[in-house]
Amino acid sequence: MDRPGAPFEVAEPGFREVLRRIPDQPGPSPPPDWLRWEMVERDEVLRQGPSLEGLRVVEIGSGPHAIATVPLAFRVGPSGRVLALERSRWGRFRSVTEASGLEDRVDAVGGDVRRLPLRADSADLAVCLHAVRSLGSDASLVRVLREMLRVAPRLLLAESLPIARTPAQRAHLAMYALREEVLSGPEGAPEDRHYLPLDRILALVEEAGGRPERAEVLEVDLPHFLVRFPRSLVEQIPDPTIRDSLLLRWDQADVLCQRDGEDHPPVGIVTASRPY
Repeated sequence: MDRPGAPFEVAEPGFREVLRRIPDQPGPSPPPDWLRWEMVERDEVLRQGPSLEGLRVVEIGSGPHAIATVPLAFRVGPSGRVLALERSRWGRFRSVTEASGLEDRVDAVGGDVRRLPLRADSADLAVCLHAVRSLGSDASLVRVLREMLRVAPRLLLAESLPIARTPAQRAHLAMYALREEVLSGPEGAPEDRHYLPLDRILALVEEAGGRPERAEVLEVDLPHFLVRFPRSLVEQIPDPTIRDSLLLRWDQADVLCQRDGEDHPPVGIVTASRPY
């Protein structure tokens, strides 16, 4: 997608200086500034939620590039703290947080997010940005949400929704729809499940014992460079009938992505609290 300028021009002025410290992240497909674009999107989401200044925040599923961790660290300010939880995929997490200049606000802990290694009420807010899709089945997600509400009285969730209002969003959804069928995590479960509708996310929050406070849909209007995955992964599927069907769908989605771009779908943002 051809956008004027760079992520710096889209980001809030205060966050631009943090982005300038983030090094390029070369990869086989995304442009080298993809990480900055993704951080801008996370920061835009955080700006829609409650103020994080001075809070102790637990981040669920920080991932290998600290995509949401850096914006969270920026938003909590010098008196706040971010505890980043990830099971095992740390990758470049440390180098990215160090480059941001905000590493002194971040602690990283490994563990199963379904059984958080934290005591009750050890944080002010539990946050999960664009990782809801990676938390497994509905039952698994409910367990995580209960844990989030155990360690903090409030939670903030943000996830892409299965909504397409533009050709670039339709291209994104066409490619993303293949991930659950093709990509598997270490235990054989889908690495990313299909996006959940906002009303389903709210229902799961309530099932976990949460009391939804606010739910909204944000049109971020930003590119998303992480939806594609190599065609070779589809080629490895042993069943020829399934493989050929998925290859056809991958090729069709790839044409759409190259022609129209790969924008973020609208994002559902939910805040909820623990009933007292």
